[in-house]
Amino acid sequence: MTKISDSHYAIGKKNPNLPFHPAVRAGDYIYVSGQVSKDADGNMLTGSIETETAGTIEAIERLIAEEGATLKDVCRITTYLEDTRDFGRYNAVFKKYFEGAALARTTVQASAVITTLIEMEAIVYKPLPKD
Repeated sequence: MTKISDSHYAIGKKNPNLPFHPAVRAGDYIYVSGQVSKDADGNMLTGSIETETAGTIEAIERLIAEEGATLKDVCRITTYLEDTRDFGRYNAVFKKYFEGAALARTTVQASAVITTLIEMEAIVYKPLPKD
């Protein structure tokens, strides 16, 4: 783990070939780097936009759980869709995971540097425990 201070440190297993971490805790916030559809072992999940959306959200869910956070703690999501024609189907899956959530979201069309239909980044508010 890369640690700057007790309230600023890296989260998740870093890919040694990439110059960033999956997530970073900075005080009461967790900043999640762009995530794609992966299973618990880190294997890519490919398929329909529904499959990849669920896999991406579940990858975020597993990552933030390392800090005791849940999807209810997510306050901001940015989604990158490879094809905006998938928006309705992606949105239907997203809605199931974030039903009743109070969050801000932006969705844009962008090609990822890897073969994937969707990538998502998140900001999570999860206050550090008080000593």
